Order: sequence, then structure tokens, then C-alpha cells
Amino acid sequence: MSEATYNVMLTGELVAGAERSRVVALFGAKFGLQPAQAESLFSGRPVVIKKGVDAATAQRIVEQVQQMGAHATAQPAEAVAPSVPVGSNGATPPPVPPSPPPVPRAAAPVPPPPAAQPGFAFRIEGEPDFAFLTVKIPAGETLKVEASAMATMDTHITMKTKLGGGLSRFVTGESIFVNEFTAQHAPGEIGIAAGAPGDMRHLYLDGQTIYLQNSGYVASTSGVAVESKWQGLAKGFFSGESLFLIRCSGKGDLWFSSYGGVIEVDVDGDYVVDTGNIVAFTDGLEYRITKVGGYKSLFFSGEGLVCRFSGRGRVWIQTRKVGAFIAWTFPFRRVAKKG
Repeated sequence: MSEATYNVMLTGELVAGAERSRVVALFGAKFGLQPAQAESLFSGRPVVIKKGVDAATAQRIVEQVQQMGAHATAQPAEAVAPSVPVGSNGATPPPVPPSPPPVPRAAAPVPPPPAAQPGFAFRIEGEPDFAFLTVKIPAGETLKVEASAMATMDTHITMKTKLGGGLSRFVTGESIFVNEFTAQHAPGEIGIAAGAPGDMRHLYLDGQTIYLQNSGYVASTSGVAVESKWQGLAKGFFSGESLFLIRCSGKGDLWFSSYGGVIEVDVDGDYVVDTGNIVAFTDGLEYRITKVGGYKSLFFSGEGLVCRFSGRGRVWIQTRKVGAFIAWTFPFRRVAKKG
């Protein structure tokens, strides 16, 4: 008695989630079919793809078809109408009617190249705790840097020291000098480290004005004017009781730093920030210094004075306060023994 044979039939249905184009491509490669022939296998009617195989072979082919993303069944050979074999290793569907000529498609528009970033090339590493700035100065260009902030530089970069911000910075304990670094004859890199451990931010000013806490300035290009702004006695407690802010305006790169991480806040209306947490704010925001509570709160709550902003703009705040850190370290100070 001869062993029963089976025909493997492709149902024309896809496995759930299978992508039709991928399945068609796999079948074309498997059976050596042209794209139109492979496509016709999935026209919705059953097609025999393998005839006269034993049960084990038929089951293996069914599993392979399912792995390619289609459904197939194995049926006894005598129960299935014969079909035309495909090439040397399979079966082919009924003749495929000629497909219409492809409709030419318009070429996809080429996206424009990304806009070049204005200003000097730079990178910031080590943020948000110990930010370190590296700036590439183009040949013949100059970068202004806060005094004592330069950490590394190429040998062909020259330095000049000039007054920066006016004598008012001397009153607040800041250096009255700013160093200017110029790349001679070729581009050069300079590494800059701010004094306080914390984060660093970059802005490209294009006619805007930004105000910084007195110790926040790090560096800027020559098109940015850096000057001190008198706050008046009424606002003199701003940012650690400093009577001055640093006013930066013009066109070019500006970098500033913080003590701790930096958070940007978009203000539209009113917003309250502790004076010790403010790093910078944009021009157009009005502000006034007030108590957060009564006089008892002022002296005993640990909160003290706050800055009440109003208007529309942006405020940069720092996640740590110098005064709070000093108060935290006070119990650990060394005390001279008496006697």
C-alpha cells in the first residue's frame, strides 16, 4: 500500500500583523517569481504551491509559509485540483493578466539642509554639576571671558586684559577685569571653567537684552555689550544682596553659569522666585523685591526676600543657593580653643 501524499495549498490570507509587501517579497525570493507573479498568489483564491509530498514534508512547508507571514493548509492530493508547478522548487498560480503600466510618480521633495547655528561652535561637558565650556574661536576672532575662568587654550591664542563691567563690579566683590582671547591666523579652542560648581547655559543674542546675577557671567563674543546695571537701594537685595546686575545686549554668543542646576521658566503674568535662586531674566520683565511673609518670617523662617516678576519673558533659576550652603556648613567650621 502506497504512502499517502499531500498537496500544500496557500489560502491567500496573511497572518495577523504581517505586512503584505514583505510577505510578497519573501514568496518571490523563495519560489523565484517575478513581482507580479508573487503578488497574484494573494489574490484571494487558494493556490497549490507544492504537490505530492509526504505528511512530514507538507507540515514543514506549512510552518515555513506561516513564518513568512501567510496561511497554508495541507490536504490529501486526491482532494485538490492539480495546479501548474512553479519553476524548479514549487508551484505557480494561474496565468497572471498583464499589469497596467506603472504611473510615474513625482520625485519626493528634497528637504532643505538644516540652518547653520549662528555664532561660535562650542560644547558644554560635565553638566549639570561641573559644567565645562569649550569654544572654538574662528581665525582672527575674539572671545571675552570672565577673569580667571580660562582653563585650557591652544598655543596660538593670545590674551589681553581689559576693564569689564565698570568699577561697580569691584564694589560687589567681582573682578573688574575681563580677558579677551584672540585666535591668531587659525581657529583655536579654549576651555573655560566657571568659579561655582554648577550648570552653564548658552544664548545667542540678536538684539535682545538679558540681565544676569553679578557672578553669572562666563563669556561672550565681541558683539555683546557687557555692563553693570544699578538696581537701586530698594532692589539691592537681589541675588545675594548685590546692588548691581550684569546687563548683556547686542548680537552674538553669551554664556552664563549657576550654582547648581539651571531651570528655565517662561513667565506670562506673575511669578515669584527667591532672590538667591535667580540666575538671569530677559528684558521686559518687571520685578520688585518683597517679603514672603511678615517680619517674623523674614528673620526666622529662613525664606527672607523674594522677587516678584510680572510681564512676559523668561527666568533662569538655580537649584542651589550660596547663602543656604554657607549656613549648612556653619556648624562644621573649625573653632579655636580658648585658653
